Amino acid sequence: MKSHLRVHYFQHIAGEGFGSCYEFLKAHQAKITATEFFALPIDSALELEALPRVDEVDLLIIMGGSMSVNDEANFPWLKLEKRWLRRYLAAGKPAIGVCLGGQLIANALGAAVSRNPHQELGWMDVGRASHIPDDYFKIPEKINILQWHSETFEIPKGAVRLAENPVCHNQMYQIGRNVLGFQFHPEMTPHALQCLIEHEEEVGIFKGKYVQSLSDLNRSIQTKFEQGNLLLNQAIDYVVHA
Repeated sequence: MKSHLRVHYFQHIAGEGFGSCYEFLKAHQAKITATEFFALPIDSALELEALPRVDEVDLLIIMGGSMSVNDEANFPWLKLEKRWLRRYLAAGKPAIGVCLGGQLIANALGAAVSRNPHQELGWMDVGRASHIPDDYFKIPEKINILQWHSETFEIPKGAVRLAENPVCHNQMYQIGRNVLGFQFHPEMTPHALQCLIEHEEEVGIFKGKYVQSLSDLNRSIQTKFEQGNLLLNQAIDYVVHA
């Protein structure tokens, strides 16, 4: 991977930070900065100048969050974030979106984000989609990966579906050679998963056909992360070399 990249990430809730790729990027002397949307004042008007200049970012990584991309009334910075994303993507620069981040990229480009028929919460199998061009990013034929969502994206116009499963058809997409959107969570770490579990315990959502039990999730705290973390590192390497 290129060294000394200027990497910026968008964080939407306090518990979903940069995740597993931090060490990978620091090993390549990346300069890492962040916009913490959850810390911005909700009742203040924000302008694009509150975000970094597009030409100051070599790689954008957009993290997950508990809100919907459609909830601009309660989170007015979502509208600003999507405006900035359109500007950034129009410049042809590398971007990776994770869960809410993948939904935001899709939505900023005109694709719908709506309720998935089933909530997915826990470690689920995801498979490689068919008819992927040979030079596109390749995921394994099957990967067991953490899911934590009730909504999902439509594939943006001009994008290619890379991954799917029977519960949520659109699991990953690629736009051109420099943008990847994930519905699942390849960046997850034991600490981040523990934060998610503690938050969801408070609201009591551990029920449903495709919701893993709390005891099974707790047993996975120190395992299962390596395959997804490696996939995210490979995705970063792919988009910055486009």
